[in-house]
Amino acid sequence: MNCEKIKQKVGIRAVLESFGIFPVKENPKTAFYFAIDREEKIPSLSVDFVKNKAFDFGNGKSYDVILIVQQINKCSVSEALQYLSTLDFTVQNELKYYESKAQTSNQILEIKEIGHSALIQYLKSRRVFEQKHLVKEIHYELKGRKYFGIGFQNNSGGFEIRNLHSKICLGKKDVTLIVTDNNPKNEIVVFEGFFDYLTYRNLENSDNSNCDFLVLNSTSMLFKAEEKLKHYNKISLFLDNDKNGESVKSKIQSQYKSVEDCSLIYHDFKDLNEWFCK
Repeated sequence: MNCEKIKQKVGIRAVLESFGIFPVKENPKTAFYFAIDREEKIPSLSVDFVKNKAFDFGNGKSYDVILIVQQINKCSVSEALQYLSTLDFTVQNELKYYESKAQTSNQILEIKEIGHSALIQYLKSRRVFEQKHLVKEIHYELKGRKYFGIGFQNNSGGFEIRNLHSKICLGKKDVTLIVTDNNPKNEIVVFEGFFDYLTYRNLENSDNSNCDFLVLNSTSMLFKAEEKLKHYNKISLFLDNDKNGESVKSKIQSQYKSVEDCSLIYHDFKDLNEWFCK
């Protein structure tokens, strides 16, 4: 079987599972995996089950099923084809599986203002209860079981959902750009997660702001923000003090002028919210 036929026949999920590699974060048609060529703490390999391809945000490489086998087995194309010919889980079956899963397993049941006592207490424990109007109470279903959490909407209509025990995204993953009014701003403030954004608004202590805000919702979403950042004269960064935060900071500093690293304020802590709480 030639290269094109094998790419159409064998699903990328089956290939990864054949090597014992499983998703860290998963949506119905996409998922994030740890990189296949290095060790990392935050998954950077984005897999699109519809296109049957993967993209590594860490090294900028794209993969099809053949390239994945070549990378992991360190083998030739012919050897990769031989390996793939033994797999019979097809792309078509894989897509049917995910479409069925999307309809029955993951769904938002209700969106409303924050009112549940457990969520109120959680916001208070993170010292951002005063900003409850910037988030929603989301009731949702996963694999037949019902849950609830604090939801923060992104630009694609998906929700980052957090509670004491869970950290997931329902719907399409994306950044959240917050334009405070219709007047153009010269400055934008960038955060990795929405709890840091809520913390900043608490510190700011005002609904009026002379800057816009961008929440990445994941360091892997930086590519979604690159065009947006070009419109600002100053970029203030409130990123995490870890390897991924440092990587994103370096990329932004190399691409844009007038970038201020504000993580020095909380240099002994993981992020702005942890510093504010302690």
